[in-house]
Amino acid sequence: MNQEQILTELQFKAIRSSGPGGQHANKVSSKVELAFHIEASAGLTDREKKRLILKLDNKLSKEGLLILQCDESRSQHKNKELVIKRFLKLIEKSLVVPKARKKSKPTRSSIEKRLKSKKIASLKKINRSKPDY
Repeated sequence: MNQEQILTELQFKAIRSSGPGGQHANKVSSKVELAFHIEASAGLTDREKKRLILKLDNKLSKEGLLILQCDESRSQHKNKELVIKRFLKLIEKSLVVPKARKKSKPTRSSIEKRLKSKKIASLKKINRSKPDY
């Protein structure tokens, strides 16, 4: 993943933010929307693109755009920084390949312990029944 290359491919759009803020919110576009086209990116390898598309499938639009928004701050510049950080964290997290799980066998002592507890439970239930004369 070439981070500098990817950052140049990001598209930003400023939108009017919702929520409190009075007159300020009604006249200033402080909400920032980040758009990134995964398939058209030159900063990602084909394998990384496939992995991102698979992992971020529910976050992608029909055109294959990853769209993130931020309106936490009243400052457009601060929102832009926040959305870039969130984007990079999301990409890095999605590119991590989890370790393959190794199958393990239960230890001999754990098998014996389980069988012993089953035997005790069974005897308990047998002792509850009426005696046979």
